[in-house]
Amino acid sequence: MQREWVWLVIAGLFEVVWAIGLKNSDGFRRPLVSAFTIVMMIASFYFLAQALKTLPVGTAYAIWTGIGAVGTAVVGMLVFGESREIGRVVSIVLIVAGIVGLKIASR
Repeated sequence: MQREWVWLVIAGLFEVVWAIGLKNSDGFRRPLVSAFTIVMMIASFYFLAQALKTLPVGTAYAIWTGIGAVGTAVVGMLVFGESREIGRVVSIVLIVAGIVGLKIASR
């Protein structure tokens, strides 16, 4: 995998971490969790910026948000007991298919 794609995946994973941190920050009322969340946001944006040096912005942004959306939804289901209804799972699979499609189309 080319370096810019690695940066993009790392950025997406940091997005998952900061989204979960945002939930746990209780509206930024928990200072340590809030600080951690902000650091993860900065890290996510940093790696996205590195990927954007060479990747098309539309592709990179869509994949970054897709990784974040899918990862956060899966963590929500596994950790927070959020709904696992079939429609939700199918929608997540469709997002993954879109991410893969964008990667393939970006060659």
